[in-house]
Amino acid sequence: MLRRVILGTRNHIGRLNNARFLSQDTNEATKIEKSVNSVTLLGRVGANPQKRGTTEHPVVIFSLATHTNYKYETGDFMQRTDWHKVCVFKPNLRDAVYQFLKKGQRVMVNGRLSYSEFKDDEGNSRPSTAIIADDVIFFQ
Repeated sequence: MLRRVILGTRNHIGRLNNARFLSQDTNEATKIEKSVNSVTLLGRVGANPQKRGTTEHPVVIFSLATHTNYKYETGDFMQRTDWHKVCVFKPNLRDAVYQFLKKGQRVMVNGRLSYSEFKDDEGNSRPSTAIIADDVIFFQ
């Protein structure tokens, strides 16, 4: 009985959303689902932006500091700073960031998280996390 209720609910929801549910007989590799990878940061630029990459694949990189304020049980206020690496690939945005963004400036970044690895000087793999910027809003 429980199985019938669940299947009936799934079919009803599927009709409402114009969605199809795959049966167990269908190839799971053809199933396409949506996901969200979205980040919004508001903080201050740690250093002037730098140009990196190659002429075919240029990128502008800058660091962004965000702060979290918290209070200890003793009543003391503390502030923790997190540093974020921001990468800008979009051509017009990349040029504007490189030309106009300066150290200490307040900025809001909308983008997505990206995880990767790089090899250090000794050849060890090191993890790296970056924000890939879709939009950068300058504050004065």
